[in-house]
Amino acid sequence: MKILIATTNKGKLKEFKSLLSKINVETLSLDDMEEKIEIEEDKKTFLENAIKKAKEYASFYKLPVIAEDAGLEVEALNNYPGVYSARFYDIDFGGKEEVLNNKDEANIKKLLRLLQGEKNRKARFVSTVVFYSPEDFGFWTEGYCYGTISEEPKGNKGFGYDPIFIPEDYNKTMAQLPPEEKNKISHRGKAVRKLIEKLKKVL
Repeated sequence: MKILIATTNKGKLKEFKSLLSKINVETLSLDDMEEKIEIEEDKKTFLENAIKKAKEYASFYKLPVIAEDAGLEVEALNNYPGVYSARFYDIDFGGKEEVLNNKDEANIKKLLRLLQGEKNRKARFVSTVVFYSPEDFGFWTEGYCYGTISEEPKGNKGFGYDPIFIPEDYNKTMAQLPPEEKNKISHRGKAVRKLIEKLKKVL
């Protein structure tokens, strides 16, 4: 079975391909598609965004699709950035942040600025993954990874907020962990493993 992974994020794509390599599917990315479409993530929940992407890409490309919406929820910030995680630097909550090198750095800089002096640094990563086929059949799973926000970025592996997220029972950030170890404990790893169990029943 060919399945389209609905992301252009190279870090996410690498993790999805690694996790899905354990089952008999051929994965394609949006970069493999000749025609391109833009789908705006304008919903209020991870699930709504993931469903919207999965359905619209499946309809357009006539392929089964796996779509994800994921983000970081910080307790002291009323669960922000949440669904705005990828573009946190550019929303009005707490002021906007200038992008000097890349968006990930700008997001991290803003988050650390808002948490300056804050003792409660509890946070969790959320991953909501949706499988949807053009035959109007689908299901979804969710995964969580709990931890805390560090005082400064550490590590050069991973992407997004990984350099400032310390998982529970670890003294290293996600960006300091080998990819295999990260996939074992990450929100995405947990959600995709649940999805694989459901996929096995329909393959």
